[in-house]
Amino acid sequence: MATILTVDDSKSIRQMVTFTLQQAGHDVIEAEDGQDALNKLTGDVKLVLTDLNMPNLNGIELIKAIRANAAYKFLPVIMLTTESQDDIKQQGRAAGATGWIVKPFNPDQLLGVVGKVLK
Repeated sequence: MATILTVDDSKSIRQMVTFTLQQAGHDVIEAEDGQDALNKLTGDVKLVLTDLNMPNLNGIELIKAIRANAAYKFLPVIMLTTESQDDIKQQGRAAGATGWIVKPFNPDQLLGVVGKVLK
């Protein structure tokens, strides 16, 4: 299974995502904001799940920073957020987001998207 970096300033969301992914056999690295995620991002990470609204470095800024690094140019990044407006999604796509999951999500939905992206 894959190593997945989950980024959210809400500890309860991180715990729920981590639990869901670990139950499916994935290794999970948790980060509390975009800056923390950049500090923890390694070559072992196969997917990033990030919230949009976070302090220090938000989800869009995080994606731009990941895409600016040639080593992570093709790393899948899924936005996991309460934001569902088309203009916000467009900003995410423009920054390089691979996909979008709107909170609240159910575990099957999350695992379905993760499975598709990791193929």
